Amino acid sequence: MSRELRTYTFTAVVEPADEGMWHAYCPTLLAYGAATWGATREEVLGHIREMAAMIVERLAEEGASVPTAPADQEPAAGERIVVTVRAPLGDAPHPA
Repeated sequence: MSRELRTYTFTAVVEPADEGMWHAYCPTLLAYGAATWGATREEVLGHIREMAAMIVERLAEEGASVPTAPADQEPAAGERIVVTVRAPLGDAPHPA
């Protein structure tokens, strides 16, 4: 099966947590489990990017639409994360 690279952009909320840990989540993908913890801000950003990529890749494999948040529902403060996945060619969802 042929595959093409697709790039998606999401907003991730990154917050300091108790005991020096960091918490990050992607509101648009939260229903799919896009939340994680890390020891540093950089680590948690890496984790949330990996999670978002795995979720988007799975959705693309299943032929499901990748969710997008309306601009007025995006968090005001947050990190923009970009994930690129290989998706099957055909009637695939449109990138965010």
